[in-house]
Amino acid sequence: MSSVLSRTVTRGVVFVHATPMPLCPHLTWALEAVLGRRVAIDWTPQPVAPRTVRAELSWTGPVGTGAQLASALRGWDGLRYEVTEEPTAVSDGSRWSYTPSLGIHHTLISTSGDALVQEDRLREAVARTRGDALALQDEIDLLLGAAWDDELEPFRHAGDGAPVRWLHRVG
Repeated sequence: MSSVLSRTVTRGVVFVHATPMPLCPHLTWALEAVLGRRVAIDWTPQPVAPRTVRAELSWTGPVGTGAQLASALRGWDGLRYEVTEEPTAVSDGSRWSYTPSLGIHHTLISTSGDALVQEDRLREAVARTRGDALALQDEIDLLLGAAWDDELEPFRHAGDGAPVRWLHRVG
């Protein structure tokens, strides 16, 4: 199955919601290292966070490229980002969300765009909350990444209508 995954092409988007300008060349180099080619990124001001910029980059590459991109961007001070990878016939889709205050969150995504939570994670949440409905809601919110969505939502809206550049990973 892993050989099928490595040959299966998918696509996704890197959303750099906000980053300080001095990080831009470093982020570009990190993306280039994963994608195996030079990229040109159109950085635009991020109105939600003064003195920061934003960018959106669409990419294509083998299944797993999204995880590599998310890992390459993880941990930079002041950076907020999301990476998506679309589902294929042999793989689920994914979204990785990162904020400086929360760290990284991974969500499986269905073909219809819904967040998926694995059965064992739901069972663990139910067991941990022992019938406390409010605590269970908090656990489900954590599994779905609600805190990440809440923090990133203003940055997402600030990017409506922003230019997108397609990137292709060299195989």
